[in-house]
Amino acid sequence: MPIETGVREVPQGRREVWQALAVLSPYCAVCDVSYVVQGRGAGTTFVCVPGRLDGRDPGPEAARGEIVEWRPRRLVATRLDLPAEVWTTRIELEDADDGGTRVTMAVGCEPRGGNRLAGRLQARARQRLVRQTLDAELEKVPEHIELAARAG
Repeated sequence: MPIETGVREVPQGRREVWQALAVLSPYCAVCDVSYVVQGRGAGTTFVCVPGRLDGRDPGPEAARGEIVEWRPRRLVATRLDLPAEVWTTRIELEDADDGGTRVTMAVGCEPRGGNRLAGRLQARARQRLVRQTLDAELEKVPEHIELAARAG
């Protein structure tokens, strides 16, 4: 499975960053994604769909995921099951030297089934996609923190 890892430091403390990155709200305006969450901590399941649900059912085709690791203010890891692949995300938070937070994020993507030869041929493209996804997610970290701070 291709996995890419990156780091971003932000001036906010771990508590604020945790709230912004690990706690799933019903709608994320930064990502334009709605979540339906069941549970708390490790083992929590969620369904996510693009856009706003506005009270509608997410439907059977919605992506389904699970929080597989949960250590408050330190680590959250998720698995998102899609028809053709499984995406994993791991976010670790550490205190930075300047009082801010170091966010280390790892993103992975594993194809489901399919032809092994085709999988090998697509591996380089998949690796690029994982890298681009990671870079985009790290770039959004400040926006997530700002949004969470406004939500209070």
